[in-house]
Amino acid sequence: MQPLYILLLIAAYFGALLIISYFTGKESNNDTFFKANRESPWYLVAFGMIGASLSGVTFISVPGWVEASQFSYMQVVLGYIVGYLVIGTVLLPLYYRMNLTSIYTYLESRFGIYSYKTGASFFLLSRVVGSSFRLFLVANVLQIILFDALGIPFWATVVMTIALIWIYTFKSGIKTIVYTDTLQTLSMLIAVGVSIYFISDDLGIQGSDLISHISNSELSKIFFFDDIRSADYFWKQFISGAFIAIVMTGLDQDMMQKNLTCRNLKDAQKNMFWFTIVLTFVNLVFLALGVLLTEYARTNGIESFKDELFPVIATQSDLGFGIAIFFIIGLIAAAYSSADSALTALTTSFSIDIMDIEKRYSKAKQEVVRKQIHVGVSVVLILVIITFKYLIKDESVIAKLFVFAGYTYGPLLGLYSFGLFTKWKIRDKWVPAIAISSPILTYIISSNSEIWFGFEFGFFVLILNGLLTFLGLVLIRTKHD
Repeated sequence: MQPLYILLLIAAYFGALLIISYFTGKESNNDTFFKANRESPWYLVAFGMIGASLSGVTFISVPGWVEASQFSYMQVVLGYIVGYLVIGTVLLPLYYRMNLTSIYTYLESRFGIYSYKTGASFFLLSRVVGSSFRLFLVANVLQIILFDALGIPFWATVVMTIALIWIYTFKSGIKTIVYTDTLQTLSMLIAVGVSIYFISDDLGIQGSDLISHISNSELSKIFFFDDIRSADYFWKQFISGAFIAIVMTGLDQDMMQKNLTCRNLKDAQKNMFWFTIVLTFVNLVFLALGVLLTEYARTNGIESFKDELFPVIATQSDLGFGIAIFFIIGLIAAAYSSADSALTALTTSFSIDIMDIEKRYSKAKQEVVRKQIHVGVSVVLILVIITFKYLIKDESVIAKLFVFAGYTYGPLLGLYSFGLFTKWKIRDKWVPAIAISSPILTYIISSNSEIWFGFEFGFFVLILNGLLTFLGLVLIRTKHD
């Protein structure tokens, strides 16, 4: 595909985002940026959250994972359902009852200022690294298929991508994102559907036979009960999936900020219900695409694997111009859907939780400071993504993302579990030490678990980390209520 065509697609897509930003950005203020004035239609939030949850990680990594892991990822996705149920019935009522802008404000009311700052800091670390992982993956693919040919260095690609996102989010923040995420989700899903059509047609699979063909494939095995020591063991992945959903959605300002823009709790719960159903089905479709991509690569002697599989087949095979166009559109959508909401959530959390702008500044000054923070967060994301370019050499990005999440979201899981399920008070000043020690102990145990216990933790590190944090909080509890 000619670089000129790709540039035109990027320009057209960005133009659409700017149009949305223009119409949503009228008469905006900090309340618009942080909470969209609590006027978002729940169905738009639900649909847009699918794109934010999928991002470039699912778009590229999940199909490329099938050859090595079959459909084992669906065990994690089934666990998500349990996690989303907890979010809808436990966390959302709490957040709406307290009328929160940042969800970490709960920790201050429950434990104190040190717990509050610790929780917010772990979110900032988690989201900076997690979002940078996601955007790195997409930027790297764009670099290979476009910008290398134009002689543009990787750092310039990243700067351009973040700059474009900053332009359409700086005014109205989350209000704009509710609408742009809807467009981006639709773009990704159309891209996957078109890819399935082209590849199955080339393989001679008729539409009516597609489901049976995929279900009969050796690659479509979902459930793994054979080896409890394996990272693919069902209960490990299912339980991990439930906790991953709770921490990466329910305890994540990025995802919850969208939910908190709904008009009321009932709308937010409807959003979570339909989001759960559609997301489960969409992940299954991505895995089905992985089967077709793997079979196509084997049939045509294509030596590409993991994160390279989908991009290479879409842009360098003989499938035609159509699949390449829709792949690029889906890729661009994946890049923006993960990064724009992260940029807004990080700006929100740093503004509210770290800088206390609502307490320290006048209304007029708050907007000035928020815009400065928005620029600063953009610069941080650029630097972290460029750093990843020199650190990530192999492995699917999705695996790295979830393992890292286990270490950074674990303390949040422990803090919220302790706050919701006990009535104990704690020595608040000791919380940072507990939150830092728990991931370190988790890493030591996980690294030696096969030798010590004959057991591979895999995604289970999240639960171990949360448990160690919880136990640490038990040790620093006070004797009075």
